[in-house]
Amino acid sequence: MAAALAMAALATGCGIRTTSVPVDAGPAPSRVPCDVPGEEAAAQTTGIAVRVFLVCGSQLDAVDRRSPLQEEKADGDPVRTAAALLAQLQSEPSQSERQAGFSTAVKGPLTVTGGRQGDPADTLRLSRQPEDLTATALSQIVCTFAGSPAGVGEDTVVLGGPGDYAPRRYRCTAEVRQRPDSAVPTAPTPPPRPSVS
Repeated sequence: MAAALAMAALATGCGIRTTSVPVDAGPAPSRVPCDVPGEEAAAQTTGIAVRVFLVCGSQLDAVDRRSPLQEEKADGDPVRTAAALLAQLQSEPSQSERQAGFSTAVKGPLTVTGGRQGDPADTLRLSRQPEDLTATALSQIVCTFAGSPAGVGEDTVVLGGPGDYAPRRYRCTAEVRQRPDSAVPTAPTPPPRPSVS
């Protein structure tokens, strides 16, 4: 009987207090390392260095890769940069990336082009509406583009789709990186570029 009482006391006295207020403690802990060994990144010497956001555990983490795009062609061309990054996001993670726990939610075929007449400057248009992508895939694209020359500053990127809908300015925030399956926040969209007469 004494042993049963001792077990009951131990089970109820674990030190965690109950609360009536919901507590957001962030993503669940993960046992995946989310760290690619440095040897692989160093072994990739051809192409230009790019940074893409892949899914690891329940969040987004930056991974350094090499793109076959030549540096002189990437400089100053946000559409070409975005296309190279999108190709990286659609490619399956390498063996060491998979072992480190990385995956991608961006599935092809998906392409990117420049904006149309009347779009804000630096608009990128995807071959599918951004809203039709999974939240995680859109989060990966937004964070990858926003942190590159394809972005428009302040961790944002202006994206549209093939339809006649106006493009929207998406923001890569700490919340998006921690919870990529939640809605990607938007910011005020820049005004359309002036039309050329």
